[in-house]
Amino acid sequence: MLSRIADLLVPAVGRLAVTTDPHADLGPGSIIAANHTSLADPAIVVTALRRLGVEPVIIAAAGLWRVPLLGRLLASEGHIPVVRGDRRAADALDRAADALDQGRLVLIYAEGGLPRRRDVAEQAPRAFRSGLARLTERTGAPIVPVGQAGARRITSGSTAKQVAGLATAPLRRPTLHVHVGAPVSPSGVRTVRTAQAQAAVTTAWRTATAHLGEPAA
Repeated sequence: MLSRIADLLVPAVGRLAVTTDPHADLGPGSIIAANHTSLADPAIVVTALRRLGVEPVIIAAAGLWRVPLLGRLLASEGHIPVVRGDRRAADALDRAADALDQGRLVLIYAEGGLPRRRDVAEQAPRAFRSGLARLTERTGAPIVPVGQAGARRITSGSTAKQVAGLATAPLRRPTLHVHVGAPVSPSGVRTVRTAQAQAAVTTAWRTATAHLGEPAA
């Protein structure tokens, strides 16, 4: 349901294109790692994945479960809340590992938050937190890197700018791009695994930004 709703809403606010590497493989039991730049990009990424035949389990901030209707949808579909700064954060990895064991795909935002910049420009993925590496250590699941660009043209900056951007997006219909890279299987110690994953997602992001002609590419 969540993927279907996103697939209905995203075309109303922007023009989405999706590309894949020749060796991209969204196989069962894979971890999808995407860059995070805007409140709008989860819907964009979910829409792109649905067009590729995938509806992942999403790991997201627990606060979203308190949003009326959205929280009910997230809970009913088995998505995974993360309670940041709390011992319960480890529960999210347990649930993600179970989902992978069942052949589900799990979407994770390893940066753990949004950039603070207020303009609409693209920004390379920031330092990844350790949760993604810990999940690969535990499960051996491959990581499918996903780069998205253009979401900041819908919502970015201050609260007022985000509201204004979302309200005017149906008129502007900015161009959006999602690129799915080839899977990687990080190895080594946790810091090395984290760096390898971040490099793969950054490469996918650069491909997406290049398609939009963004200087950041």
